[in-house]
Amino acid sequence: MSNRLKILIVEDEPVIAENISIYLDNNDFEVSAIAYDSDEAFQQLKNNTPDAAVLDINLESDKDGIDIAAYINKEIQIPFLFLTSYSDKNTLDKAKLVKPSGYIVKPFNERTLLASLEIAISNFASENNSSQPKLSMEKINRHLLSPLTDREFEVAQLAYNGITNSQIAEQSFISLNTIKTHLKSIYLKTDANTRYGLIVRLRQLMAK
Repeated sequence: MSNRLKILIVEDEPVIAENISIYLDNNDFEVSAIAYDSDEAFQQLKNNTPDAAVLDINLESDKDGIDIAAYINKEIQIPFLFLTSYSDKNTLDKAKLVKPSGYIVKPFNERTLLASLEIAISNFASENNSSQPKLSMEKINRHLLSPLTDREFEVAQLAYNGITNSQIAEQSFISLNTIKTHLKSIYLKTDANTRYGLIVRLRQLMAK
């Protein structure tokens, strides 16, 4: 059970993939997997759906990062960033077509990556949620065997809006460990295992 935001890294250079992984795991994120080629990327997206993805564009495989992005848009709708050595007009024009939530040119630094990812996830959640009904504690609790408390509902709402654990702690004036405890309880009550699963589940409960 993971209450941190899960990120899939798609990068065919192991050293760069490992660096990205270290940056993310040291912060509010957790790497769900590293895919070194497109086949592995598609498999992870289907069977271990992350909250967001960091995609290299040029991969030594049948499909490239643009193809993977097109699949994400069509099948699972999660935010993704491109992280690439290429910034020529042709690559940028292709990238624009799949509407990435960010575009970072290598070499990059840790702060740029983390800030871009945080903004991408938050903006994506806001856009997606604007077309959904507003979360209602009463409506959600009607379908749960064990209802969410006021505080749990508040934390669930912030998680639903794509906000990291550290940000939730700051906004709610609660310790990070307490946030993690609340999220564990929310997952148990809503029958979710990940942030992505929680968002899907809350939408299902609101639609009932």
